[in-house]
Amino acid sequence: MKNSIYNISITSLQGEIIDIANFKGKKLLIVNVASKCGFTDQYKDLQSLHEKYGNHLQIIGVPCNQFGKQEPNDVREIEKFCTQNYGVSFLMTEKIKVKGDQQHPLYYWLTNKSENGEKNSSVRWNFQKYLIDEDGRLLDYFYAITSPSSSKITKHLK
Repeated sequence: MKNSIYNISITSLQGEIIDIANFKGKKLLIVNVASKCGFTDQYKDLQSLHEKYGNHLQIIGVPCNQFGKQEPNDVREIEKFCTQNYGVSFLMTEKIKVKGDQQHPLYYWLTNKSENGEKNSSVRWNFQKYLIDEDGRLLDYFYAITSPSSSKITKHLK
C-alpha cells in the first residue's frame, strides 16, 4: 500500500511550511538543485517551464549539498543567487538531504516504491527530476543529463 505524497510537507527558503497537498490537481516537477554544479544552467529551463505551464505544473526546487558539495550556500544566498542569475520565481525549499540517514520524507517517498507505489530509485546527482501527476502518482524520474525542456518531460505537460 503506497502512502500519499500529499501527506508530506517541506519548508520553503523563506521558512514557511509548504503542504504538498496544496498542489493537488497540478503536476509536480521536483528537482534537487545546486548553485555550483555543471547543470546549474538548468534553472533557466525550469523557469521557462514554470512560466509556460505554471497553471497546471508546480516546480519545486530543492537545494542539496550532498553531491560534490555544490550547494554550500545558506538559504539567503541561495535565494539571492537564483533570483539574480536566473530570475527564479518557482517554489524553492530549504536545503535538505535527498539520500542517506537524514533523507527528507519527500525524497524517501520519491525514491521508495513501498511509498510511491511505482518505482525505486536513487538520487545520483544534482538536478535529478521527479515528475508527479495531478493525482499524486509518480510518473517518472529523469537524471541530471535530461534537460527540463526535453520532450521526455514536456510530453507529460501538454
